Amino acid sequence: IYVGQLKLCGKFFAVLIFPSEIVVNEVNFVRKCISTENNQEGLWGKLICTNFKVSFIPQDTSPKQKSTLSHLLLGEHDIPLTCLEQVVTVNDTKGKKKVLGSNQKLKFNPTELILYCKDLRVIRFCFDEAGPESARKVCLAIAHYSHPADLQLLFGFEYQGRRYHESKGIASERVNGSTPRGLQTPIFDRSSDWDREIKRTNASEWRVCSINQNYAVSSSLPEHIVVPSSLTDQDLVQYASSFTDGRIPMWCWSHSNGSALVRMSSLTDPLQQKKTEQKIFAAITKSHPQRNEPFRSDLDKSLPSILDIQSAFVKLRQICILDPFEESEERWLSTIENSRWLEYVRAFLKHSAEMVYHLEGGNSSVILQEEEDRDLNCVVSALMQLMLDPRYRSLIGFQSLVQKEWVMAGHRFLDRCNHLKKNDKEESPLFLLFLDCVWQMMNQYPAAFEFTETYLTVLSDSMWIPLFSTFLFNSSKQRAQHLMDFAKHKAIPQGEDQVVYFPPVWEWSQQFSTKDQTLFNNPMYVGKGAACVQNGEVKTFKRKPKAYSSTLRGPPTNLRNGVKGGEETLTRRSSLANELKSELTPVKDESPSERFFKDWFSRPADLQGLLIPLLMPSHMAFWKLFFLRWVPEACISKGGPVTTYHKLSQLVDEIEILQSQLRQYKGTSPGNTPLTSSGGNPTDQRRMYFQASSPDDPSTPPEYLTSSFPFTPTGNLSRRTVQGTPISKFLNGARIWLSTETLANDTV
Repeated sequence: IYVGQLKLCGKFFAVLIFPSEIVVNEVNFVRKCISTENNQEGLWGKLICTNFKVSFIPQDTSPKQKSTLSHLLLGEHDIPLTCLEQVVTVNDTKGKKKVLGSNQKLKFNPTELILYCKDLRVIRFCFDEAGPESARKVCLAIAHYSHPADLQLLFGFEYQGRRYHESKGIASERVNGSTPRGLQTPIFDRSSDWDREIKRTNASEWRVCSINQNYAVSSSLPEHIVVPSSLTDQDLVQYASSFTDGRIPMWCWSHSNGSALVRMSSLTDPLQQKKTEQKIFAAITKSHPQRNEPFRSDLDKSLPSILDIQSAFVKLRQICILDPFEESEERWLSTIENSRWLEYVRAFLKHSAEMVYHLEGGNSSVILQEEEDRDLNCVVSALMQLMLDPRYRSLIGFQSLVQKEWVMAGHRFLDRCNHLKKNDKEESPLFLLFLDCVWQMMNQYPAAFEFTETYLTVLSDSMWIPLFSTFLFNSSKQRAQHLMDFAKHKAIPQGEDQVVYFPPVWEWSQQFSTKDQTLFNNPMYVGKGAACVQNGEVKTFKRKPKAYSSTLRGPPTNLRNGVKGGEETLTRRSSLANELKSELTPVKDESPSERFFKDWFSRPADLQGLLIPLLMPSHMAFWKLFFLRWVPEACISKGGPVTTYHKLSQLVDEIEILQSQLRQYKGTSPGNTPLTSSGGNPTDQRRMYFQASSPDDPSTPPEYLTSSFPFTPTGNLSRRTVQGTPISKFLNGARIWLSTETLANDTV
């Protein structure tokens, strides 16, 4: 990366430009609209289009706002071309408006350019003083370069090729001519990664199979998959022809009771269907210690389709971002409900919890079936494992879950994200829906997750930065083919690790400083190896079995065991247990699943064990940070959840400093467990973004802290007209998608 210079009004201004980045068009004297209330307010500067991004360079350099993340690859006013949803040109004097695509003509000189972004920003540029022909050309260039004709034209290929060769000469990074991965997150492109997962879950009746080497059996499965040990490779090759795209049943995870989670596509051969099913199911049954028959769930029949999900998201985006808040509060809340987004979030969480019952409570293996096994299965299998396995609630564990159940399982990221803007019908925000489901669980059990909602939001935003291999491809095969061609074109040695020359998104130092990455750390996290101090000794925290009263219905304090709420939590947990059985059915007729859920909700949650979300419609919350972070009317100064995060971070930082000082004072004894550490100096490598203040510092939150932190709506959402907002009730914590009728009919 280097900082280039551009000349504007006789002055030179710094702009973040990569060596392989090309400025294809530019225009001077452009005004970026900042305020939504005053169309005349804005920043003056230069607008440029490169083969990577749209960049605005303000004429007056102002200090970067403290409330925003400092991205290492993008400037404050930069937008990656892959992040653009629509490019709209407007001529107010002629009353004309046009949505621009690739290679289109523009018959009028634009007075405005409006960029609708996939991360929900709406950015406006006015050409009041700009040359009309220059303005027209830059608009056409942005439209053209945001619609690449081929995947290889995405800037990531140029960027990574240059980066690889620049780092090639650094001897300290290379071993025997090859750069070590250096990643903590497993990629699951090697059999050893799957072997470790089998051993970790004690799945002794399953084995790693490599019949798909060179993608000989399936074009969308990874080269290495896990299958029942009782099935031979010859059997699997024979059965593969009966499944959609050869996607034979693939192991995901195993429970300590021996039950396994398996995913598979639909059978395509009606004549062989029953025979093949029987053999596959018999092998899965044989892998279970008690030989229990597996439970199969057809997700195509049980859950919303990808078109339904896309439709709900489009409606929600329209309500939150595009439409001005000019209706009554009740009308706004009902439109959120009518979008059906939260209804679908709840449906996926509910179905995942039901499948968890069969696996944990029913002691049966679960088979998730979907026609292609590449969309709905990704959501449900990942959510189930998140509920069942605390490993996946750590940061590295969560990344390995996404890598395993989404990236390597062949989710169509290229099509679902519509990076090439070729087929709108294939576009669907499945991954965002999954992240929203994860956030719902985080919101209910805030101490159970090592990461924060900022991390989830940044992960979603990373889908629109085409510099990493994680979200660019539809399958492992497509990734391998494109990167092989890329390696040949860039003269990269044959056999070099693809993770080295086109890395995944999981190495966050590519995008953020060490300081900014601490925003991913949850100060409330109660991890398996959390340390505590007892009698002056730093010891590893260990859970001890506790006997709970059968009448206990919930935690008595405002925040206990990571569950939010005080009296409200008490009511919710007990009411959910009551709702799990029909009002007209006697207690003696409770089903096994109802008894299972009732028993689970009657005890405080074990954050290092099974976690089941609260599932009534009234428990579904709206993810404000993601959907409303750019909305000025929804931005609360020194308000929102970030104020709690700020205070907790300071407290945790102070505790860790004291622990470090205690270790240094007492020394290390054999029974002590040292904390992850600060290298001797308590002020170095601190885990928390907000650090402990001195007694002289004010205890109030910083001035720059808002409910949108670490993002800012300033200049990122500029509508043409704004009438004010009526969402105060919502911002005060009102349930945002429920009508009176819905509340009256709450069911699990």
